[in-house]
Amino acid sequence: MLALLFVLALLQHDGAHYPATRRVNHIDTIHGNAIADPYRWLENDRDPEVESWVAKQAAVAEAYLARVPYRAALLDRLDRVNNYERVSNPWRRGDLTFFYRNDGRQNHSVLYVQREGEAQPRVLIDPNAFSKDGTVALAFAEESPDGTFMAFGKTEGGSDWRDIYVMEIASMRILPDVIKKVKNSGVNWHRDGFFYSMYRDANTSEKSLVKKNSHQAVMYHTLGTAQAADSVIYEDPSATEQFVGCYVLENSSYLIRTIRRGSSNGNNIAIRPVDDASAPWKVIYDRDDASFYPSYDRKGALLGTATHESPNGRVVRVVDPLGVARMETIIPERDVVLDDVAFGGGRMFLTWMKDVQHQVLVSTLEGRLVDSLRLPGAGTVGGFSGQPTDTTVFYTFTSHLYPTTIYTYSIPQRRSSLWKQITVEFDPSAFESRQVFVQSTDGARIPMTILTKRGVAGPLPTMLYGYGGFNISINPSFNPSYIPWLEQGCAIAIANLRGGGEYGEQWHRAGTRTQKQHVFDDAIACAQWLVDNGVTMPKLLALNGRSNGGLLVGAVINQRPDLFRVALPEVGVMDMLRFHRFTIGWNWQSDYGDIANKDEFAALYAYSPYHNLRKDVVYPSTMVMTADHDDRVVPAHSFKYAAMMQHLASPERPVLLRVKLKSGHGDVNRTKQLEGVVDKYSFMWSEMGFTPALPR
Repeated sequence: MLALLFVLALLQHDGAHYPATRRVNHIDTIHGNAIADPYRWLENDRDPEVESWVAKQAAVAEAYLARVPYRAALLDRLDRVNNYERVSNPWRRGDLTFFYRNDGRQNHSVLYVQREGEAQPRVLIDPNAFSKDGTVALAFAEESPDGTFMAFGKTEGGSDWRDIYVMEIASMRILPDVIKKVKNSGVNWHRDGFFYSMYRDANTSEKSLVKKNSHQAVMYHTLGTAQAADSVIYEDPSATEQFVGCYVLENSSYLIRTIRRGSSNGNNIAIRPVDDASAPWKVIYDRDDASFYPSYDRKGALLGTATHESPNGRVVRVVDPLGVARMETIIPERDVVLDDVAFGGGRMFLTWMKDVQHQVLVSTLEGRLVDSLRLPGAGTVGGFSGQPTDTTVFYTFTSHLYPTTIYTYSIPQRRSSLWKQITVEFDPSAFESRQVFVQSTDGARIPMTILTKRGVAGPLPTMLYGYGGFNISINPSFNPSYIPWLEQGCAIAIANLRGGGEYGEQWHRAGTRTQKQHVFDDAIACAQWLVDNGVTMPKLLALNGRSNGGLLVGAVINQRPDLFRVALPEVGVMDMLRFHRFTIGWNWQSDYGDIANKDEFAALYAYSPYHNLRKDVVYPSTMVMTADHDDRVVPAHSFKYAAMMQHLASPERPVLLRVKLKSGHGDVNRTKQLEGVVDKYSFMWSEMGFTPALPR
């Protein structure tokens, strides 16, 4: 207790006293550049010295957060607004209907099943029973085509590694089958077993959180046999840095093989007869700059989406795949993005995105449009998948001010009906959402959504959130954890930056490799817009992002430290010269580039957060957030960045390192998620000098 008070006193005086961090004289020479890496030793996150250092950093962060007087009251409010029933989009398999449900306080959603004619659903898999502390979770669950078995993956402590188990659905009996060494894979059932992908060289007992994951192979497991007897369906030991997988579509005779190389923005698709292991693979698509994803078998023709010569996407079919393999367009590219295509009841459900808002059209499998859905407003939809014989399909709708709600769509009647209304302690009329368009440095038009309490006037404490990468769109969705922030008269701004998928593949490419600086320019322009238009001011502005968004935060505050009062990079990629050396980091070269390429190295080195910190700069108050079981973006990124910032930054503002325990790249459960939000808001408000009106 005395040590904690001492640390607290130091922080309250000048924020400059942190745990001693050893520096080493390590130099890498890349393209003639001598690059110092004084914290290389922090990459060994299982070293006792590193563990001790992390524990001391955690004590500093906790000492700071413990003195925030409203932290407990904020946690209570977050707990209450998150305490509402959640139900997933249901799906059918024969006479069975499956769905997930959470009563609002459970750490994990529970998988239910209901047979046609039964009065009530029954619990099939309850992940809350996997562990006492809720840190073992259900990663996925996939039923067999006849509804007899369910294969499901478990993950421990938030790790991306999965162990696969099998349950007999009717009896709920767990079979002796256990599959290990699985990462970046689910299962695809066929006959009396399933296909899955595994890392052949992985150490089953170690499941390293930092070791590079390479040599993925596709396997087939027959129920009732040991994993050691599984068949190798495909592997390529000469090309280890790639994702490989195999699957069979409903009512199809083809086995489809997918390959995506780590540095590629495209993919390779090959097929062979599913029941002829001796047949050669026939490549029907292979491009490094565009992709094709077969997702429906229509009388032997493969339907799916493609981006070759159509960066906004189109629906195609490959006719006679084992013969001429001719690709034909069913639904041509439009001036808006084709965000998703789902198949159900003999229809295609086409989700288009215009200015980050969804529109849904319904067509026949031949491409004739038959309906346009009337949605509740501007927002995001999902679902629509079903069996070919279904007459209704389920879908969801959500927006920033509209809790996720489930609807059914009648295919014969072309009509939507409410299936499940979600009730939240939330009055949407008390808040407002508006979209603005910001001009970036080079004139690009950047969408940004601003959420506020209705009637408040700026300048307001504001959190700007961004991502900008990997063709991922930040769509409108309801987040109950925003409510306590907005209730206090604060603002949230969500920027749709280049590098994402909001405007198709061209938008994505404009924020990658040697053009990655566009993403940071976009974020800076959005922050400047918020200041110039009176929404906030620099002393009330915080920048937040996760993963690739954590990289965004680090790069932006290096370039414009004066524009923000607070920075919260979460599980960020902070060392852009070594990201490819850990776990699946090689896969990110498709967006970031390869240091072996001189031009791409120069771009990476120019913005790498770890390498571009400068001495005695007054950076924003910064809380670097990571997790001890993050085996996607390894904690070393955050460790090294925090150490360097503590060493170089002006002592005027704190630099904290907060490490979630037994958690991974995403929050492992509800408890961890709420604790993380509480500490983020507490740190931001405290450093802005803002005191929320919460009950003590």
